[in-house]
Amino acid sequence: MKLTGREKSSLIFEGIVTVILLVLLNLAIITIIQDLIQANPGVNTGIFMIKQSLYFGPLQTQIWSYQRIVICFFIVIDILVVWWRLRRRYHLYQMNHILKELHYIAQGHLDHRIPFRLKGNQQHVITSVNALVDSAVKSMDDERKIEKSKEELITNVSHDLRTPLTSIIGYLGLIEDKQYQSEEDILKYTHTAYEKAKQMKTLVEDLFEYTKVQQHGTPVNIVRVDMTQLLEQLTASFELEAQHRGIMISSSAVPNPLWMEADPEKLGRLFSNLVSNAFKYGNGASYIKINARQTGDKVEVTVANDGTPIPEKSLQHVFDRFYRAEESRSRATGGTGLGLAIVKSIVDLHHGSVTVTSDDEETDFIVTLPLKQAKKN
Repeated sequence: MKLTGREKSSLIFEGIVTVILLVLLNLAIITIIQDLIQANPGVNTGIFMIKQSLYFGPLQTQIWSYQRIVICFFIVIDILVVWWRLRRRYHLYQMNHILKELHYIAQGHLDHRIPFRLKGNQQHVITSVNALVDSAVKSMDDERKIEKSKEELITNVSHDLRTPLTSIIGYLGLIEDKQYQSEEDILKYTHTAYEKAKQMKTLVEDLFEYTKVQQHGTPVNIVRVDMTQLLEQLTASFELEAQHRGIMISSSAVPNPLWMEADPEKLGRLFSNLVSNAFKYGNGASYIKINARQTGDKVEVTVANDGTPIPEKSLQHVFDRFYRAEESRSRATGGTGLGLAIVKSIVDLHHGSVTVTSDDEETDFIVTLPLKQAKKN
C-alpha cells in the first residue's frame, strides 16, 4: 500500500514534533536529576566513588560518567517512542485506506476488491472484507438465477398449458356451436379434447412432482429396499405397453436380492420416468434393459435402449427442465420436458449421480446411488 504525499508529509512532521518534545522532556528530566544529586552531597560522593572504582576492557578504561549513561538510556527510549508513534500513525493511515475502499464498494462497485496486501491484523480485515463481498455477490447472483428460473418456469408452464387448453376449448366450441356434420365428427372432436386433457393432466402431475422434489427440506422416507424386487415390479407394470410397441423389456440385479437404503416411492418414480422416456423417444428400439449391480458401497442402475440416439449437442441438457432434443419436440410424444429433471432431483435427494451416454448402438442412463444413506444428526 502506497501512502499519499500528504500522508508522508504528516508522518515526517509528526516524527519531528515527537523528537523535539522528547528532547525537551529529556533535558527537563536530566536537569531535575542533576539538581537532586547536587542537593544531596552524600549521593554525589557515592556516585563519584563508584565511578572511580569501576573499570572495563584490557586498557582498564574508567566507566563513563552517569550523565552519559542517562543520555544513552534516553536516546534508546526516544528511538522506541518515535518508532511506536510513527508505526501507530502508519497503521491508522492503512485503516483509512481500507475504509475508503469499503465506501467505494458500498456505493455499488461490487466488482471491486481491496487490491493491496498488508501485514498482521489489517490483512485479516482485507481478506475478510473481500470474502464477504464475494459471498454477497454470489448470493445476489444466485437470487437472480432463482428469480429468472421462476419466471422461465411460469412462462414454460403457461405455454405448455395454453396449447392443449386452446385445442380443448376449440373442439368443444365446435360442438357447442353445433358446427359438426355427423356423430362421427362429434366423437372425433371429443376424442381430441380428451387426449389434450390427458396431456394437461400429465403436465400438471409432472409439475407437481418436480416442485415437490425441488423444495428445500423435502422429506425422504429412507427404508431398506430390495432393488431386485422394485425393478421386477417396474418391468411388470410396463410389460403390456412394451408388447404393444414390440419392445422386449427386462430387468436384472447382481447380487440377488440387492438390498439398499432409499425412498422406494421416489425410486419407483425415478426409474418409471427413465423407462417412459425410452418409450417416448427411443424410436425403433427393440429392447429396454434395466440392469442393477453393486459396486463397493454404491449401486449402479443402467436403463438402456437401442432406439434413436440422443444428439450429442443435447446430451448435456437432457436433465434441464422443459428441455427436449430438437428431433423430439413434437407434442405427439406427450412429453412435458420435466421427466428427466425429476429424475435428476430425486437422484440428488439420495446423494447420488446420473449420467447419460448415447451412440448409434445404445442409449444408457446410468444412475449411481449410495448403498446406505448418511444418518442425519
